[in-house]
Amino acid sequence: MAPHSNYDEDEEIDFSDLQEQFDVRLDEGLDTFVVVDGCPCVPEDSKSKLIKFLCKKLSEAGPVKPDSVYMPIDEKTKQTSGFAFVEFDTPEQALKACKTLDGMALDKKHSISINKLTDIEHYGREGRVKEEFVEPHVEPYVEQEHLRSWLGEPNARDQMIMFRGDSVGVFQNRKKDAPEMMVDRAHWTESFVQWSPQGTYLTSIHAQGVQLWGGASWKRIRRFAHPFVNLVDYSPCENYLVTWSNKPITVPENPPPGYPLTADEDGKQFIIWDIKTGAVVRSFAAIESTDPAAEKTRKKISWPAFKWSSDDKYVARLVPGQAIQIYQTPDMTLIGKKSVKIEGVVDFEWQPAIPSSGKGKPQSEQLLCYWTPEMNNQTARAGLMSIPSKEIVRTRNLVNVSDCKLHWQSEGKYLCVKVDRHTKTKKSNYTSLEFFRVTEKNIPVEIVELKQVVVNFAWEPQGNRFVFITTDEAVAGAAVAPKTNIHFYAPEKLKNGVGEWMCAKVVEKKNSNAIYWAPKGRFVILATVHSQISHELDFWDVDFEGEKQKQDKVPANKELACNIMLMNTAEHFGVTDVEWDPTGRYVATSASAWKHTMENGYHLYDFKGALLREEPIERFNQFLWRPRPPTLLSKEEQKNIRKNLKEYSRVFDEEDEFEALTANKEVVEARKRLLNEWLAWRERSIKDLEAERQEVGWTPVKLAGDDEDAVIEEIVEEVIAENEEVID
Repeated sequence: MAPHSNYDEDEEIDFSDLQEQFDVRLDEGLDTFVVVDGCPCVPEDSKSKLIKFLCKKLSEAGPVKPDSVYMPIDEKTKQTSGFAFVEFDTPEQALKACKTLDGMALDKKHSISINKLTDIEHYGREGRVKEEFVEPHVEPYVEQEHLRSWLGEPNARDQMIMFRGDSVGVFQNRKKDAPEMMVDRAHWTESFVQWSPQGTYLTSIHAQGVQLWGGASWKRIRRFAHPFVNLVDYSPCENYLVTWSNKPITVPENPPPGYPLTADEDGKQFIIWDIKTGAVVRSFAAIESTDPAAEKTRKKISWPAFKWSSDDKYVARLVPGQAIQIYQTPDMTLIGKKSVKIEGVVDFEWQPAIPSSGKGKPQSEQLLCYWTPEMNNQTARAGLMSIPSKEIVRTRNLVNVSDCKLHWQSEGKYLCVKVDRHTKTKKSNYTSLEFFRVTEKNIPVEIVELKQVVVNFAWEPQGNRFVFITTDEAVAGAAVAPKTNIHFYAPEKLKNGVGEWMCAKVVEKKNSNAIYWAPKGRFVILATVHSQISHELDFWDVDFEGEKQKQDKVPANKELACNIMLMNTAEHFGVTDVEWDPTGRYVATSASAWKHTMENGYHLYDFKGALLREEPIERFNQFLWRPRPPTLLSKEEQKNIRKNLKEYSRVFDEEDEFEALTANKEVVEARKRLLNEWLAWRERSIKDLEAERQEVGWTPVKLAGDDEDAVIEEIVEEVIAENEEVID
């Protein structure tokens, strides 16, 4: 007899625990499978060759064996059905295949589409896909507003944005008169506002993300959902937008319908967006510092974290001390599938433009400059790298280096490496400037040695001159900042090419700490900003057309390509920001409430330093001119305009005079209109009074002499001056 004699054959045994443990779940384990559609239809004999070819193509996402590919055969045609089921080793490889290989071309006639197998169940669930095809409704075409309509303003007046209090307004410049309001909205932004590089979009920042505005009606163009966004940056051609938040993104487990972020963005802090489509191009996590000392101190982000090439083809970011990650657009994959390893790299900058001419070899690729510090018994080094070939085209060894700053000239013809050096005893510092002439053969380097420390440097836009500010070393704990010296440098005037750079002028014992060149060059402002003691603004012209100024620092047998003249000096108490308008005709200085709360507002000057308008505004935060896109005129057309500038100036002067007369005429007409309205009201009042008197039968007593002295009012108009001019 069996050991368990109390067993009842009719009793039902519970196997639920074993069933749960060993049951095959069809809805799990399928996330490693993908469906590859768009494959060629081939006979059964060629199926093995097609599978091997497909495995080779898909191996970019992960290893794929022929046994892991199932390609069904159509019973009627005896050919493959045009799709296949492929299994990867991990779900991450399957997801990578869907992202990076979807749309890949197999040959001239066939491009494959790759989707996760689980998506079929997700999107093809009963009720989600109708059995009968229903033609989608096509919305009628609605013509959109032109996003650059402001450029058609007849008088070419520039626009600016002013953020004051809780209101953000866009205004049109009217020189001395109050600016004309285009739009003004309360609570338009929660943080700050920013223009895109070419002025197409206005950016507002919110807790939910970023919004872009534009067009004549200032409607919302696009919305980018990045929770708790802190900073934004555009690519130079306005194709991409970069957003950053100090808080990693948290994507809910069951996101609501239409939620723009996916699980790929979970835990990331950077997102690169396609502006035209509003889609996420790629998201990135922050790079953790490997320096133990940096973890103890407060982290400070270097912005922009992603730097763009001038044509938007490449974007790069720094891995401090290790490498530069360079991605190519639009697929956002690393060039050569790996980072550019540069041991100790501290910083890099893209060439802002590819020079169109030069004595050296024509440049066909983008250039990127970088520098590395002294380490492992090696000197510090500055280098130029060509992208995408990653070829090092020039390097320069540097010794006794404390720090470096990289300054490109706006046309990409010259690179200045500002090298802060220390003496051998490391008790004092000084600066040298290393200039790379990129357009010349073998990229020669010119050096300017200085005994002082350079605190600010700026190239002339579209030019070959520069200005920098030097100072003696500041004494630790000093209440007053040391005096500064202003240095103007220009090249020697040659018939062909650009000569050696020489010092044209030095202005000593100043308080200036900032340099602001006009967008077209020639005019420069030396300002003292963020100071509690001095608030000076010096307006300089480096191509003064009057009497030739003395150049004390230049040898007698040489002449420099400049004529430097101080045009005017102004003062704006508490000035924090200086902004040139995009044409270089006007400049605005502002005192922002973000920095201090004393006498906030803005001043408007012309390029010569003449004060046009002064407006104090409480809680004034930002003043930003609207940028303009690059001109569509050819170089010949621009040359003809400069040649005939006097004729154009005469026309502009006449328009300005007519505008002033029109403004005076409007004032006179307004006064006449008010007077006529008052006289009409007075006449109606007298008639009403007479009617009331007649109703009550009261006749006023008429005194003797009333008729002779009944002079009520006399209006005398006098013509002061009248000019008549006959225009052919």
